Amino acid sequence: MKKLRNSMRMPKDAAWLIPGLQVKRWFAMIFLGALMMTIGFLILFDIKPVFYTMMFIRKVAMTVSTEWLAFAIVMFGAGIFFKGWQKTNISMLGLNSEKAGDNILEALYRRRKLNKGPKIVAVGGGTGLSMLLKGIKHITNNITAVVTVGDDGGSSGRLREDMGILPPGDIRNCIAALADDEDLITKLFQYRFRSGEGLEGHSFGNLFLTALCAITGDMVRAVKESSNVLSIRGRVLPSTLDDMKLVAEMEDGRIIHGESNIPEAHGKIKRLYTDPKNCRALVDVIAAIKEADLIILGPGSLYTSVIPNLLIEEISQEIAKSHAKKIYVCNIMTQPGETDNYKASDHVQALMKHANSKNIIDAVLVNDCIPANLAKKYELAGSYPVRIDVENLRKLGVRIFAKKLIEDSREGFVRHSSNRVARAIYYWFRKESKTEKPHFFSSKEQEDKECVLN
Repeated sequence: MKKLRNSMRMPKDAAWLIPGLQVKRWFAMIFLGALMMTIGFLILFDIKPVFYTMMFIRKVAMTVSTEWLAFAIVMFGAGIFFKGWQKTNISMLGLNSEKAGDNILEALYRRRKLNKGPKIVAVGGGTGLSMLLKGIKHITNNITAVVTVGDDGGSSGRLREDMGILPPGDIRNCIAALADDEDLITKLFQYRFRSGEGLEGHSFGNLFLTALCAITGDMVRAVKESSNVLSIRGRVLPSTLDDMKLVAEMEDGRIIHGESNIPEAHGKIKRLYTDPKNCRALVDVIAAIKEADLIILGPGSLYTSVIPNLLIEEISQEIAKSHAKKIYVCNIMTQPGETDNYKASDHVQALMKHANSKNIIDAVLVNDCIPANLAKKYELAGSYPVRIDVENLRKLGVRIFAKKLIEDSREGFVRHSSNRVARAIYYWFRKESKTEKPHFFSSKEQEDKECVLN
């Protein structure tokens, strides 16, 4: 909102007059209606409002210029009316802070601009999907996050086992990422109890969703109601309502059951499948994919966050058939136990193999900048930058889009920047579909002075 006011360079209250808010017409209607009702009541009680008003104006006009008098009356009346209308709305909306007027303005502006944004479906899970959503929500309100439900570890796994519900962890992260008051909601939803019998290890957000699930009857309604309460932008949907568990067949013949156990197996994954084998996709997920302008896969753990969604046959088939632009956001670093020694083409091949189609990806977004002082902890953990093997990617029929996607870090840590990732994706989308440039991101990017190309 601060950027909005600075760009307009006008008085604070005058910002209400900017075009596109669809407010001024209703001001005029309310004012006209109030004026007509007042005159009608005065005539009804024979107070002769028009006669006495004209007599008063005539007397004042004898001493004051008529033009200045009329202007003063109109401006004074409009000011009182406008302020009363504003305060009434602030009161009705329950905005008690000093910046309540700004909140209404921001909501109106965002609704008008972001509602016109492209329809985006983001498919994934874990921290990668929530990171992406934090940036994408500044481009459009038409977001559908499709979240994997294979998690069986930590707080989510305990609630899944004890309460018989879908694991709420990844869903919780996505709701927090799409919330308007991101900082407060994130802190609340991510708060983890450190003590208390039965509570220790659980996050507040997981318990919140579990309680809503018990009240509403299923996880989809629970997510919808919590999204309404928290006023999130877009919507979050589980990929399936079935009790889906992940199973990995390793190249050495081992069969590993459970998402949390797969990275711990420390072997090369030959094939991933679900138990039960034929999980049904959520109807709303299929509808969202059909209507999408842009489909984003990743970033996130390849085998435990992104691919699980594609194992649901209806989802992978619908993505393959979709005419939307499709892009895969490749991970920056290899993940020990899942993608050891994987190049960018290995990620793409794994996605195509498990989706049974080469049509699920048009392009791959890769990071082309790694800190020169890459933290030693990555090497110690067996994690290395993912190599961009251009020739192999071209053989797979995907376009390569390379950008700096990481946050600046003096310590040499490698973390996705939600704004940079979202900006790069949207730049590619506009270039491919030749849409207009949005108002939400500057086309200029700050370059990291200490970076080297892969």
